[in-house]
Amino acid sequence: MERPNEMPAVARGPRTDDQDELGMTTAELLGNAALGIAALVAIWALLQALGMDIVNWIRSQLGV
Repeated sequence: MERPNEMPAVARGPRTDDQDELGMTTAELLGNAALGIAALVAIWALLQALGMDIVNWIRSQLGV
């Protein structure tokens, strides 16, 4: 179906796969945000559990 203010299909040529995606949808943006938050929570949990061990390991590697 033609959208208003678009060139007719004959003038613009055949549609390719990369032209089917006109932009990110709200669901895609919310999904990406949820994945980002999940990653931050996982990193936070690891740092809570291993934080001082990691800091001490870095210090020993640097010789501080």
